[in-house]
Amino acid sequence: MTKYSDTQLYIDGQWRDGSETRIPVLNPATGETIGTLAHAGRKDLDDALAAADRAFHKWKRTSAMERSQIMRRAAALIRERADAIATAMTMEQGKVFAEARVETLGGADTIEWFAEEARRTYGRIVPARAANITQLVFKEPVGPVAAFTPWNFPINQAVRKVSAALAAGCTVILKGPEETPASCAALVQAYADAGVPAGVVNLVFGVPSEVSSYLIPHPVIKKISFTGSTAIGKQLAALAGSHMKRVTMELGGHAPAIVFGDADVGLAVKLLAGAKFRNAGQVCIAPTRFIVHDSIYDRFVDDFVATTEKIKVGDGLSDGVRMGPLANSRRVEAMEALTADATAKGAKLRTGGERIGNRGNFFKPTVLTDVPLSARMMNEEPFGPVAAINRFSDYDSAVKEANRLPYGLASYAYTKAAKTISDLGRDIESGMLSVNHHGLGLAEVPFGGIKDSGYGSEGGSEAVEAYLNTKVVSQAV
Repeated sequence: MTKYSDTQLYIDGQWRDGSETRIPVLNPATGETIGTLAHAGRKDLDDALAAADRAFHKWKRTSAMERSQIMRRAAALIRERADAIATAMTMEQGKVFAEARVETLGGADTIEWFAEEARRTYGRIVPARAANITQLVFKEPVGPVAAFTPWNFPINQAVRKVSAALAAGCTVILKGPEETPASCAALVQAYADAGVPAGVVNLVFGVPSEVSSYLIPHPVIKKISFTGSTAIGKQLAALAGSHMKRVTMELGGHAPAIVFGDADVGLAVKLLAGAKFRNAGQVCIAPTRFIVHDSIYDRFVDDFVATTEKIKVGDGLSDGVRMGPLANSRRVEAMEALTADATAKGAKLRTGGERIGNRGNFFKPTVLTDVPLSARMMNEEPFGPVAAINRFSDYDSAVKEANRLPYGLASYAYTKAAKTISDLGRDIESGMLSVNHHGLGLAEVPFGGIKDSGYGSEGGSEAVEAYLNTKVVSQAV
């Protein structure tokens, strides 16, 4: 078994302990303490702010080519260390090793893609109204960034924010998740070993509300990026707004998955079940409300239940396991409460619905059918391995249900009809729609939501744009 290492803060190019008492890190598969992490106090945050501010004035003047080269070296280091990073991630987060390794390698791809975007933060020349006027548009880094990332994808979420910031010429204070610190630390170590100068990337941990309430209003910080719940996101956005800070918010979702009568049912079951139970359902873009046409409803439900019951649950480092534990005991309790509420209101429990054993945070993959819209899980993001399957009879009713909630992050559909696909692209209210496959979360395409799911993008060229100011210089000669 790989030894799990204690985690320190990384400030101004140095790994160091925090000024507060260390925090334990638990293995969700066993409930045992596997390590500790440093806890930042006010002095540590002040040191990180000073370092980020000081380094920004040099990093923003570092050529895009040099920034790109450093980032590409970091990507190569992540690939070299993928197995060790993935093992630590499984130990602290719970997801199966194969998923952790894919996430880690995907992080390297993300760094590499943003490294190339660093060289494409183009300005432009605007045609002037007079012959002696030149109108230039420049793109400049916005300044030091405070980035807040969650525990469900500790590499994936952090690497998007940090890489976009570095590509633009910004410095970063990354507030990593206390549940999964080693993964974030490994990412930061790769940047450091690749040659990112001291102070450009800083990593802190601590009480989330205390860290955010200090960093966001601080005059050094010019941009905030947050991934997490809608409720917390609204609070932080309000705080940022009161200080005129630019923000990117990637918040909660409640993704509908519409399966039409002409769909390839086998493909839909396979891909939707894989997406639903990936990372034990702790995925913001996981399909949650399954809306299935009457004509194929029974077949879809039977096949989906059968597929679900074949999923082997256990420690993510064990052979053959396809779903690990939930991240903490609170998530298990939440799944129990949501399932009990749905069944009390008339939903049918087709499989699962209960915790597994009394050691670790394991919960059976769960399928509910005929779930009334009044059930909590039809209105609250479950963020766990529970699927709700209901039926529909016509296009309009399916779209109405898909758009019913204030969330608008991801959505999915399965159909062979070109017109239906075209209509869905127009009618579905979400930042992302994937039809007949699951193609979301790639570095090269936008990633973000609308409505209560946030605003801004963490993928595509739009992601870098969020870290840039636009300046026009009009000059007469």
